[in-house]
Amino acid sequence: MKKSRKNKMTLLISTFFFLLRLSTAAPPGPRGYLLNCGASQLAPKVTVGSLQYITDEGFISVGNITKLPDPHLVPTLSTLRYFPDKSARKYCYMIPVLKGGKYMVRTTYYYGGYDGGKTPPVFDQIIEGTKWSVVNTTDDYASGLSSFYEIVVVAMGKMMSVCLARNHHTDPSSSPFISALELEYLDDSVYNTTDFKNHALSLVARSSFGPEADVIGFPDDVFNRQWHPFLDEHPVVTSHVNITPSTFWNLPPTKVFYNGMTTSRGKSLKFNWPPFPLPEAYYYISLYFQDNRSPSLYSWRVFSVVINGKTFFSNLNVSANGVSVYSARWPLSGQTLLELIPADNMPVGPVISAGEILQVFRLTGRTLTRDVMAMEDLARSLNYPPHDWSGDPCLPKDHFWTGVTCSDGKLARVTTLNLTNFGLSGTLPPSINNLTALSHLWLGNNKLSGIIPDIGSLKELRTLHLENNQFEGIIPHSLEKLPHIHEVFLQNNNNLKSKALEALQKLGIHIEL
Repeated sequence: MKKSRKNKMTLLISTFFFLLRLSTAAPPGPRGYLLNCGASQLAPKVTVGSLQYITDEGFISVGNITKLPDPHLVPTLSTLRYFPDKSARKYCYMIPVLKGGKYMVRTTYYYGGYDGGKTPPVFDQIIEGTKWSVVNTTDDYASGLSSFYEIVVVAMGKMMSVCLARNHHTDPSSSPFISALELEYLDDSVYNTTDFKNHALSLVARSSFGPEADVIGFPDDVFNRQWHPFLDEHPVVTSHVNITPSTFWNLPPTKVFYNGMTTSRGKSLKFNWPPFPLPEAYYYISLYFQDNRSPSLYSWRVFSVVINGKTFFSNLNVSANGVSVYSARWPLSGQTLLELIPADNMPVGPVISAGEILQVFRLTGRTLTRDVMAMEDLARSLNYPPHDWSGDPCLPKDHFWTGVTCSDGKLARVTTLNLTNFGLSGTLPPSINNLTALSHLWLGNNKLSGIIPDIGSLKELRTLHLENNQFEGIIPHSLEKLPHIHEVFLQNNNNLKSKALEALQKLGIHIEL
């Protein structure tokens, strides 16, 4: 997955604009969650602007927390959670969501030298089993800034996983970390031309073209999207009428139309935006326009929109009521040049108020829901399972849960479970029978207890190792019905009994009891 563009926020309270509108005491149905990562239970809530952030305790079970000593930091940057466990393949937040709901997810990072180092670590972030981007905050931190990343994705289940993971760039002496994590529920109309079943949108730039001193966010933007000011040498005009956000699919805030960037009569408005080169990919582009003059028979202007020499929209008629144009998949690479070319005999030049660019990228798939539920049930049934047993069990491919092997394909399946010698206690839940692609189940040399549940649905099972545990009771008769089983180790448990083993022995299956 290509790296998404970082966005910047200042650190001082007087200039920091980082507001969200969600009620953090509410479940995800109304809007979403605001998590102040690393906040202790002794100070579970902090206020930024008019909104409260809550501690991330309860949304993640791993990692250490720390507080940065800088007294000038806003509360959401003054604490962080970091993950020093090098044996874990990923570290996941699990957040309740509405299945099928569309969410904006924002992760925020400020290193602060919490570990005594001078350079922030580089690592991956993962959304719903897909590698979303590389987190590299080095340049921002050197400039005294934090970094945030933003993605729009649809929830595939009732829980959404947001994970961090080491990669080959991660210094062995450092650890992934996070300062804040937010989920905002979006209305159906927002970015609704995207195929969210197979894709997500990663923010590149969201700008208001004018001299606003502050970032525009909540409460002006009902979804707390942040619109950063963009202005070059072109003149600015001020609007004389407010637009109605509900007339636009993406519901932009009225405030982004307060100013617009323009040029003289008869001239084309040309500018590079975003002001940095982009990787070759497809992008969702939405541009917003309004004739700034008071409504009249003459408060309109016509011009064409051209991006990198290719017509984006021809003869766009912009009035005081405002208008937006978009493309759900527009190819971009390198520097982006926007040109607004006026129609003949226009008495005023083109004008633009705001714009959004989000990179379209394909989701890598997911694990079959039945397998996910069975593995989550198993994790709850075990005492102290591996630290990375959270999020998608199989994806991304190089971030399987410890002890788990999975099949390839858009719908991954759990094929091997090997937790031999992990010192586990607890029980095997009946839902283990739902892992119908399982070929090898190895849980030997632990302290598991209770009965062995029915495993008659595990038609692909070839080997079963439950030796040296504390299982008791009757061995399920379904064992003898498994067509591919050829090895069963059950020795050194608590008086296991079954006639099924006699039938298996007659079939020549290797059995230890």
